[in-house]
Amino acid sequence: MIPMKDPMNILKAIAIDDEPIALEVIRNLSSEVPCIRLSECFTRSKEALMYLQQEQVDLIFLDIKMPGLSGIDFLKSLPNPPMVIFTTAYSEHAVQSFELDAIDYLLKPFSFPRFLKACNKAFEHHQLRNQSQGGVSAVPGEKAANSIFIKSGYELIKIERSELLYAESIGNYVQFVLSSGVVRSRLTMVEAEGLLSAPGFIRVHRSFLVSSPRIGKLDKRNVWIEGKQIPVGSMYRSALEKMVFDESKNR
Repeated sequence: MIPMKDPMNILKAIAIDDEPIALEVIRNLSSEVPCIRLSECFTRSKEALMYLQQEQVDLIFLDIKMPGLSGIDFLKSLPNPPMVIFTTAYSEHAVQSFELDAIDYLLKPFSFPRFLKACNKAFEHHQLRNQSQGGVSAVPGEKAANSIFIKSGYELIKIERSELLYAESIGNYVQFVLSSGVVRSRLTMVEAEGLLSAPGFIRVHRSFLVSSPRIGKLDKRNVWIEGKQIPVGSMYRSALEKMVFDESKNR
């Protein structure tokens, strides 16, 4: 089932792009993401500025190359900017966008999995910021929130990171194996790795990604998680051993 929308966990967003078709793409994609509520779309930067003077938003999907005021200049003009995901057909501004603390940089045309990854990053950042403001300290070095959304068929399913044991590539799908069950998604392993890119998760084989705290034992060729034997590829062995060694030092 699609997760119920908790108002405390929904990001209010707007989109700014001089191309109406691009705005329609963002509108359609965002309607499939439970943690995003796209409240308005603008083709003119000035109209968006007027809106932001009256309304508070959590996230802006922002094109870069627009007539008059560029997306970069638009962001610089905001005294207290919300989170921003740049959406553009040009790659040359990527470095500058991240210098401005953009959440992500989507190159058009982007797929739903790539869009979902960017939204998950914004959602995670929002949760961590709320935790900090509420006096709850994040774990040192921790960059990810407690959950992500995974598209499975026509549904988006919320997965708690703490429940994930491992992910396995099977044909055109990735199977996320949890303590409470299994979720299958039409993703590549690279896309799954991107969604789970955070301390505590590591690729150990071309077909497997595991939760390192769940590893019960390991040798040169395998790891064991909840009794499941998972192969370790030779090209991933060094990184795995380093991660396990570093985690054991910090305990």
